Amino acid sequence: MKKWIIAALIILPLIEFWGIVQVSGWLGGWQTFGLIVLFSMAGAYLTLAEGRKVWTEAQHQLQQGQIPGRKLLEGLCVLAGGLLLLIPGFFTDLIGITFLLPFTRSFYQQVMLHWLEKRIRGGSFSIRKF
Repeated sequence: MKKWIIAALIILPLIEFWGIVQVSGWLGGWQTFGLIVLFSMAGAYLTLAEGRKVWTEAQHQLQQGQIPGRKLLEGLCVLAGGLLLLIPGFFTDLIGITFLLPFTRSFYQQVMLHWLEKRIRGGSFSIRKF
C-alpha cells in the first residue's frame, strides 16, 4: 500500500504538470491559470452544495432511526472529490468532479462498498483506535 502512495505522490504531480504545460501551450499562460482558478471555484461550490445535500439526507435518516451507511459512503465520495479539486491541475479536477456528480458518484460508492464487503468477509478489515 505504501508503494502505491509513494508512486502516486511522484507520478501525479508529473502528470498534472504535463497537462498544465500542454493546455498553456494551446491557450496561453494566463488563460490556463484562469481555467484552473475557475475549475477550483466551481468545484468548491459543487462540493459545498453536494456536501450539504448529503449531510441533510444523512441527518434525516438518523431522525428516522436508520443507519445512514450509504450516505456515509456518499459523504466520503464528496470529501474525496473536494480534496482532488484542491490539487491544481486538470486531471485531478476531472476525477474530482466525477466524485461530486450524483450520477457518477454512485459508481464510486459501489466500488467502495464492494471493497468494504470483500475486506469484511475476508477478515482483513479492522478499526484501529488512535
